Amino acid sequence: MNFVECHEEPIHIPGYIQSFGYLIGIDAESRSITFFSKNIEEIFTVEDAEQLFGKRITDFPESFKSIIESDIYTSLDKFTRRDNETYFDKIFISGKEYHFSVFKSKNNIFLEFEKVINNPNKRISNKYDNFYVIDDEQEIWEQLLNTLEKIVNYDRMIVYKFMMDGSGKVIAENRKENIESYLGLHYPESDIPRQARELYLKKRKRIFSNVYSEPVPIFSKLEGNIDLTYSGSRAMSPIHAQYIKNSGSASSFSVSIIIDDHLWGLVTCQNTEPKHIDLEDRVQAGIFTALASNAFSSFRSKKELEYRLSLNDRTTRLKEEFIKYNYVFDALVENKNKIKNFPEADGLAIISDDHVVTEGVTPDRRVIDKIIKWAHENVEENIYLSRNFLGKYGESLGLDTSSAGIIIFFVEKEKNEILIWFRKEFDEHINWAGNPEKKIDVVAKDGQEMQMVSPRTSFHLFTENIKGCSKRWNSKNIAAVQAVRDVILETSHKNYTAIKKLNDELKKVNEELDSFSYTISHDLGTPLTVMKLNAQMLLKSITDTSEKSRNKINSIIDEIDSMAAMMHDVLQLSRAKYSEIELERLNTAQTIEKIVENAKITFNSAKSEVVIKDCPDVLADKTLLHQVFLNIINNAIKYSSQQELPKVEISGTEKGDHVIYRISDNGIGIPKDQQHKMFKIFNRMDNAKKFKGNGVGLSIVHRIMKRIGGNVEYESDNNGTCFILTFQKPKFAEL
Repeated sequence: MNFVECHEEPIHIPGYIQSFGYLIGIDAESRSITFFSKNIEEIFTVEDAEQLFGKRITDFPESFKSIIESDIYTSLDKFTRRDNETYFDKIFISGKEYHFSVFKSKNNIFLEFEKVINNPNKRISNKYDNFYVIDDEQEIWEQLLNTLEKIVNYDRMIVYKFMMDGSGKVIAENRKENIESYLGLHYPESDIPRQARELYLKKRKRIFSNVYSEPVPIFSKLEGNIDLTYSGSRAMSPIHAQYIKNSGSASSFSVSIIIDDHLWGLVTCQNTEPKHIDLEDRVQAGIFTALASNAFSSFRSKKELEYRLSLNDRTTRLKEEFIKYNYVFDALVENKNKIKNFPEADGLAIISDDHVVTEGVTPDRRVIDKIIKWAHENVEENIYLSRNFLGKYGESLGLDTSSAGIIIFFVEKEKNEILIWFRKEFDEHINWAGNPEKKIDVVAKDGQEMQMVSPRTSFHLFTENIKGCSKRWNSKNIAAVQAVRDVILETSHKNYTAIKKLNDELKKVNEELDSFSYTISHDLGTPLTVMKLNAQMLLKSITDTSEKSRNKINSIIDEIDSMAAMMHDVLQLSRAKYSEIELERLNTAQTIEKIVENAKITFNSAKSEVVIKDCPDVLADKTLLHQVFLNIINNAIKYSSQQELPKVEISGTEKGDHVIYRISDNGIGIPKDQQHKMFKIFNRMDNAKKFKGNGVGLSIVHRIMKRIGGNVEYESDNNGTCFILTFQKPKFAEL
């Protein structure tokens, strides 16, 4: 026994037309008659229909006089240049007025006829077609139905919107008072199966005048079935006819709503009594539907543009935030709430290698790890989204209601850099027009029994509760995720370019600095020594007791000493970069005490109170360690020396695999607006100008700490500065 699904039914080749129509088919080349509907004998005087086959219309001048003399037939070549374009006019046949339509499909030209029906109730004026002044989606469709009511006036007229899965929903309705409302109800995909939707896209107006009338067979000498896709009188599917009967209707009329060349929905009209709509009225209904469709498309484009502008503005602000950070992960974490809200999600997880940072409502870390593993194994594209992730994978992944909907974006799959947006489960109820489950009946066709899907017999409200799903991710949400992706990619590229440029510049500067260090240490050292000796000899030889002259010479000697000190510091900076180092366990107490004692003498600050607490051993290079403490302690004593009660505190603590020294003072502090240039060479703070120095010491410290695997940081306010030195902790010697 054969089984026929709804989508398998060949509804475009029924072999019949409806009783309101009359059809003659002629060969596009020879113009000979190849098929005709049985009922043409009702309007054309034909003694024996069988004699028509192989003959031309013009071979029967008396029978087909009205056709032969019509403008359409005399210009048939003009009206059949392109396939599937229908043209119609009015002609008189036996004293009665008929619509005469013509179109070419493949190798046949179709001549269709139907009676003209005057519509005395039709009241159309331009007040009904001003769709473009309406700035509300719902109002556009309601206005369309109000307009069509003046033309077709069926008992029920609805706007039916197709959903992504092929099902549909009634979003607008115009009905008589005694007719049950279908507004808001959903219809399963099987009600308008795939091949029916394809026909609605090709033939945009379809009428079923009387579901109880017998269809008219087509006689043909052609091989195979005649494709009636574009025929206005094509007979309807028996399943569809039964469907309409089950709904309590006797007639239906529909117009396709086409948006961007896609079947967006239908205007569907049903009448409890048989009713035929005149061809002109059907065409006019199609025109108004097209106007409303265009107005909706414009409205949607306007809203889309508004959203895109808003999204661009949000994206620009996000980009401005991202460029403040050197690492994308840091930028994501610092802006996690904004990123969560971009696609209107309830939660966000930011993953980088083994690090996971969450925001909002998310599953726990154990579940997130399972989702990450699942994504690596199952997601091939960069972006994956699902609204029923909980329903599909809830049991296998141990999901809860926080992850019913999900969007996964791989920033860089190899590095396990991922963004995951979550949506909570949405308590969804779908109101169906009757139970959407399919039922199977056995029917006889052409002497054979076959199973076919039976149309529903009830359209009463049926409520289905949907579990495991979130609210749908719409196109705006997807665009928002793509915007975040673009910000990440652009920022990453800019960071890469900036870092490469900085590295190139740094390499060049370092080369120049090395050259400069060599020059001042070798080429300038001797001249400065000679200048100082000569100045000192000049000072001793002066017999003039003028204090002014002596001060000038002493000033020269001081400046020479400053230049020599700067040369020494720059040379130390270069050595801090290139000198050989040997990391070993070092005791710091004696080094610190000696540096403190010398610093008090150097900066004439005998009154400085220096508190030295615990000094644990560190892993460092002996020479470089001395340079670090020398510069930091000298600065602490120097910049606090002019306080009323100068105080410096030095303490070390062990923390995990590190030893942390804190060297604090109550000196002049570091202005906040200048803290960003603390470790730059030759940079001195404005409030330090009255103290001697050249701005190289902290650069030396910064470079040394990096070389020995440590770090230097600081805290500063108006009450002084605290430098924090982090060293590696020495390991215990093996026994």
